[in-house]
Amino acid sequence: MPAFKYLANNAGVTTEIQATDASAGAGDAGKAVALNASGLIDPTMLPGADIDIIQASENLAAGDLVNVHDSSGPKVRKADAAGGMAKRADGYVLASVTSGQNATVYFEGNISGLSSLTPGARYYLSATPGAVTATAPSTATHLKQFVGKAISATEISFEPEDGMVLA
Repeated sequence: MPAFKYLANNAGVTTEIQATDASAGAGDAGKAVALNASGLIDPTMLPGADIDIIQASENLAAGDLVNVHDSSGPKVRKADAAGGMAKRADGYVLASVTSGQNATVYFEGNISGLSSLTPGARYYLSATPGAVTATAPSTATHLKQFVGKAISATEISFEPEDGMVLA
């Protein structure tokens, strides 16, 4: 489906302008809104949506759980339950992002685009960076953090707990 476009007066010249389907913040002020690929208004355009735009400190894949950390300002990296330097899941991303680029980080809602989930099963932060697991970690020094419940074979309702480091 072609992107929604409209005509606008740009210093006396009629110009075709493309509507935006996601907002990167104040720079998008005054732009016309188009529905996203799902036929919905993107959450980045809604007031009160629990999201933020944060620079990625490593490559992120769509559906990755992420950890917010300070590295000369806020950055996001893959969350990881592995021992020693566990990185708590604070949010998630729905789109792939290259290191150094801005990521739209969601702090509530549904993580979509996953696969092979068991509806109704509880999921935990995995020792595999960015991933979830249905098996609660039991290894000493690993972080046991519940992150949500599968609501379908491809979606988890993200409801993270603080978690605890296992002894």
